[in-house]
Amino acid sequence: MAVKLVGYSVAVATLFVSAAVPAAELHPIVEVQSGYLFGATSEGRWIKAEEAAKGLQGEMTYHLYGLTESLGEAKGSEPKPSEEEVCSDVLTVSLSPNPDKGAIALAAPWNALARKVHVLDAAQQVYVDAARDFLKTKGIEKPKMKIENILRVDLDGDGEEEVLISATNYFQKEEGAPMRSPAGSYSMVLLRRVVAGKPETQLVQGEFYPKAYKDDEESSFNAPNTYKVIAVLDLDGDGKMEIVVASQYYEGGATTIYRCNPEKIEELLSVACGV
Repeated sequence: MAVKLVGYSVAVATLFVSAAVPAAELHPIVEVQSGYLFGATSEGRWIKAEEAAKGLQGEMTYHLYGLTESLGEAKGSEPKPSEEEVCSDVLTVSLSPNPDKGAIALAAPWNALARKVHVLDAAQQVYVDAARDFLKTKGIEKPKMKIENILRVDLDGDGEEEVLISATNYFQKEEGAPMRSPAGSYSMVLLRRVVAGKPETQLVQGEFYPKAYKDDEESSFNAPNTYKVIAVLDLDGDGKMEIVVASQYYEGGATTIYRCNPEKIEELLSVACGV
């Protein structure tokens, strides 16, 4: 049987606040394309959607961001449950005018894209080699490389730029996530940075399949995920940029915000919908 190796950061931040926070102090975060509410930040705290919604009353102004640029503003409604039956437990915010592009909407006074995100050539050999070497540590002896994008950005504001690599190969021609994972397949987001003077490759999120998945004699359906960076933004106003990763599987998906400190990678907030 093939083993599903899912690489997540092991540390999860403490996100909750026990008391309601005044709306003026809340900075809600919304996924633009779905309208899903991640939650909010307030004075360095990360607050989940259900708690944040208690303090979000009335219309708010959101700044819209894509992967490399600011995309203007939109008005956002009070959060309400999703009208999608399968995602009725997810809170949504209606943005007006309805954006036709963008990844993240943030109601905050600071510029969340304070440092430029550079899109690099996905064929740069040094990063292709780093991704290949990482896959070998996950048991894929001869990786077939398929990098979707490579981004360079100074996450911490210390003048040292980091590199993010999104790579997926499920050996299929069509886009999207497959129903099953063949041998040697994978999807991952890697962070490449200098630590103590040496370059290191760290896993942000990913799945790896050295062998084809097969859970019994008749079925090989396991709905693997695809992962890709869709935004790099300072979402809590501390001057450091978080990484936003979108994942998709056969019948759903999720979007997750990560803090990437040199010593650890933490999951902060996430929204998901699927069966």
